[in-house]
Amino acid sequence: MKSSALLILLAGACAALAQTTETPIDWQKAQNLFRREQRGETLSPEDQKYLDHAKEVRRKGGGDRGNAPGNQRKAPASLKPLCDMTAEDRYEGEDGGLYGKGSNQPPEALHKAAQAALAQIQPLDADGRPSDSGRIVLVSISMSNATQEFSFFKQIADKDPRKSGQLTIVDCAQGGQAMAEWVPPEGRPWQEAMSRLERAGVSPRQVQAAWIKLANKGPTGSMSDHLAKLEADTTKVIANAKKSFPNLRIAYLGSRIWAGNARGNLNPEPYAYESAFAARHLILKQPAEASPVLLWGPYLWSEGEKGRKLDGLTYTPSDFANDGVHPSTSGREKVANQLLEFFATNPLARSWFTGG
Repeated sequence: MKSSALLILLAGACAALAQTTETPIDWQKAQNLFRREQRGETLSPEDQKYLDHAKEVRRKGGGDRGNAPGNQRKAPASLKPLCDMTAEDRYEGEDGGLYGKGSNQPPEALHKAAQAALAQIQPLDADGRPSDSGRIVLVSISMSNATQEFSFFKQIADKDPRKSGQLTIVDCAQGGQAMAEWVPPEGRPWQEAMSRLERAGVSPRQVQAAWIKLANKGPTGSMSDHLAKLEADTTKVIANAKKSFPNLRIAYLGSRIWAGNARGNLNPEPYAYESAFAARHLILKQPAEASPVLLWGPYLWSEGEKGRKLDGLTYTPSDFANDGVHPSTSGREKVANQLLEFFATNPLARSWFTGG
């Protein structure tokens, strides 16, 4: 190749490189900001802008671990919240209601099982023995959205006068650790969860309630494909939870928030919406007798600004980060308030939450 042609090619390459590195990213700084965000901290506008830009650069460079192959389905033009669906409504053959048949209340047999489990929840010492000076521990298990939401919930719940003085809330959900990552019983998420309990001054034997948010990264295929993996993974996670927390009595399941503005393949619609059916299937099936009773926690999905009839909940673009998947501060607050009101007022939760 002649030197003049080589120079032209090099000049073009340099120009392209200059365009892609117009704003150099300090990846260590971005990682530190990301960790703060995962812990539920509110970043300054400048730091949030820097982190959002780093995420966008990473996505364009193919570095997003959540990206999936291009065989994800497109969402229908409109989706009806499960809590607003009737027994006659259908989505992919599924009827409405959190508990099926158009009902948002648990069947009588499940209600009785839950009451029996609630009656066993009491303050325990570090060895799991009943103690007037013991603790009741509530933990979260899931991925980045869950830790962002649950850590915000912990902040407001710890200040709420309705919360029992013997209740300790520990956020064990972790960024990047969806259901599949919690499947190995000795995996990193469980090790970190144990470390967080220790730092909170409580033991695994004092954990008696859990909030588990169902999601996997990059879901693909049909609804049956999606739910088969999500349900299988979650079943194993629940079994791990019972093994790790031998006094776990109740696990409240939750599905994803709206993802109609999602960019990329991390967990877009209709997969976010469909995670509710995985939760419902597990709740209605119920695991082995030795496992915790499974109930719905607050149902978090609503069709964006269209809202839902149950309580008028809406999600606006400002409730999400730039990726349209993770909640912004206002989005976290909306979920946190739903969690607080559910645990403080629901008949199948408030006894251990309030201590009354």
